[in-house]
Amino acid sequence: MLRAMTSSETNNNVLVCVAWPYANGPRHIGHVAGFGVPSDVFARYQRMSGKNVLMVSGTDEHGTPLLVQADKEGVTVKELADRYNKQIVEDLAGLGLSYDLFTRTTTRNHYAVVQELFRGLNDNGYMIRETTQGAISPSTGRTLPDRYIEGTCPICGATDARGDQCDTCGNQLDPADLINPVSKINGETPEFIETEHFMLDLPALHDALEQWLSTREDWRPNVLKFSLNLLEDMRPRAMTRDIDWGIPIPVEGWQDNPSKKLYVWFDAVVGYLSASIEWAHRSGNPEAWKDFWQDPATQGYYFMGKDNITFHSQIWPAELLGYAGKGANGGTVRELGELNLPTEVVSSEFLTMSGSKFSSSKGVVIYVKDFLAEFGPDPLRYFIAVAGPENNDTDFTWDEFVRRVNNELANGWGNLVNRTVSMAHKNFGQVPAPGPLEASDERILDLAAETFTTAGEALGKAHFKSAITKIMHVVGEANAYIAEQEPWKLAKDDSQRERLATVLWTALQVVSDCNAMLTPFLPHTAQKVHETLGRTGIWAAEPRVEEVGDDEEFNLVGAGLPEKGQTYLTITGDYSQQQAEWKRVDVTPGTELSKPQPLIAKLDPELGETGPEWAPVQ
Repeated sequence: MLRAMTSSETNNNVLVCVAWPYANGPRHIGHVAGFGVPSDVFARYQRMSGKNVLMVSGTDEHGTPLLVQADKEGVTVKELADRYNKQIVEDLAGLGLSYDLFTRTTTRNHYAVVQELFRGLNDNGYMIRETTQGAISPSTGRTLPDRYIEGTCPICGATDARGDQCDTCGNQLDPADLINPVSKINGETPEFIETEHFMLDLPALHDALEQWLSTREDWRPNVLKFSLNLLEDMRPRAMTRDIDWGIPIPVEGWQDNPSKKLYVWFDAVVGYLSASIEWAHRSGNPEAWKDFWQDPATQGYYFMGKDNITFHSQIWPAELLGYAGKGANGGTVRELGELNLPTEVVSSEFLTMSGSKFSSSKGVVIYVKDFLAEFGPDPLRYFIAVAGPENNDTDFTWDEFVRRVNNELANGWGNLVNRTVSMAHKNFGQVPAPGPLEASDERILDLAAETFTTAGEALGKAHFKSAITKIMHVVGEANAYIAEQEPWKLAKDDSQRERLATVLWTALQVVSDCNAMLTPFLPHTAQKVHETLGRTGIWAAEPRVEEVGDDEEFNLVGAGLPEKGQTYLTITGDYSQQQAEWKRVDVTPGTELSKPQPLIAKLDPELGETGPEWAPVQ
């Protein structure tokens, strides 16, 4: 039986699981709007609040699409995965995503954990063998993934249903169910042949899933509704594939078959667990992962785009329940113990461009690497937070991006910091000592203090747009306060020097407050503001890229295993020493101030009309 967590069962641990980007190409800004920026804002806020955070992910490197892309480029699939793993690592680190470990699915550790999960599910009776209709490409003979077949939904008639589900009506499908199915890879009509596979027995896990989902009251309404709808038509789902690239099936008679592998989505979701285990080994405390997976008081949040909800609110929880023997077939708790189910599945809608879903194949794309090279990370992070697809699909336009950066970041936030510090530097050379506070001073200081609470509550619920709107309201009110107090006039009257000091001290304190609250959203800018306020040391820690060796011993079986001793890039970081906290940090009179440098560059308004050369307005 699932049990509710009591109020006494609390700890400081927060697990942040971030959807695994697929390594068949560089990532575009639509991808990071779904999984990247929201998860990092959340993780940074939780760390600032004193929580012990583990944030994990990696590149997803198995499955047919990678094989197809490798064929196109005339390289091996491993060469392709290596190349895009490196590109994605550089992009995500450049965006400032503060992973404790960002790894990949082609590690020996990952293979070992995935095979253990499969064995546990199989031994507990939740993997059943069935002969099914498998879709293959007539021209290549290669299995087509369910998600890469589209056609008309037999239930609601939507013309863009996929072979695994229809997003319009939410029903689970099989490719053979589709009317007029077509391969998204090459436009062919697939052939259907009989093939034997291991199926995850979802009907046997239905009641346990329903019991768990019925306790999920705080989820975003669209996510919860979609997840509950999945319960209505649950059937066994294939967890193996006819493919020669992937993790061997750890069953006698199957493991050495080079053309039978585990389904890429079976192994990708296990990645959250395997990455946690790898992090623990690399941290020098191999048991540390258990604090985040076996302690029922740990909160676990999963971040992704809406097209991946089913794998996180149905397939992965079902795997965890079956591994613990909690379905209708019973079973025993296995080697890795009883593992926590997700606390919340935090799904974003789609970021579109001119009304179309971002698509590399259709040329509707803005790559992260190009964006970072021209604008840096924080303008993109800000746009996604304040105008991104949190609850609805959102259209990215260059004119909206320019307007947000110029009016809100540069004219609003950047101007507030610059003119406040400039006036304090010019008139005092340091943070001045305030005199008696007036009602107007108290009002803006109280608003900033209150916003730590209200914006913090929103961030704790993954309501990013609400949080940053509240914080930017304080920025606007602080600018209005300065306009009202007119410190430039006070500076001309020696008799008003104490009042000038009070106004500038008040403004500096509110700048410090706003900077703390904006840190999860704008970490790079926050570090600059920290230094502009005359402070030293690391305020907002940044991730680092680290090359590691795959040299652990594991009990692996099957054909096509990763080589021991391979090296690969990871993202990690030491975030424990940063100074950033989610609370007021008092500005100290006497702290020396220098003339500030421009904080946020304004963009040429013409950019809003034309777009950059590498992504012009169509």
